[in-house]
Amino acid sequence: MDAETLLFFAGRPQSLALYEALLARLTAFSGAPEVRVRRTQISLCDRRVFACASLPRRKRDGGLVLTFGLPCRLESERVFAAAEPYPGRWTHHVALADAAALDEELFSWLREARAFAAAKR
Repeated sequence: MDAETLLFFAGRPQSLALYEALLARLTAFSGAPEVRVRRTQISLCDRRVFACASLPRRKRDGGLVLTFGLPCRLESERVFAAAEPYPGRWTHHVALADAAALDEELFSWLREARAFAAAKR
C-alpha cells in the first residue's frame, strides 16, 4: 500500500481493510483501475472517474462510502442518497459497513458505472 493511501486511512484500520478488499475484488471482476488519492476521497478511474471511496463523516462509523454514477436512479435500500446533477446522470451513495457488502449486486453496479463513464465523451 502506498504512503498516500495509508495516510488517507490513518486511524481507520477497518476502513482500510474494506477498501483493500473492494479494490482486490474490483480488479478481479474487471481489471485494475487507476487510483487517485485526494484529501477527501479516493477516485477509481479508467479514462474517467467511475467511482469514489470516501470515509464516513463520523470517525466512529467504520467502513466506507462508495459513490458512483449511472444513467438512471437505482431503486435499492442500499442507496442512502441519490441525486441527478444533470439530466441522464444519477450519482448514488452506498454505505459499506463490512466485507459482506462487497457482493455481486454492488459489483454489477460498479461494472455498469465503469461502462457508463467509459461511454462519455
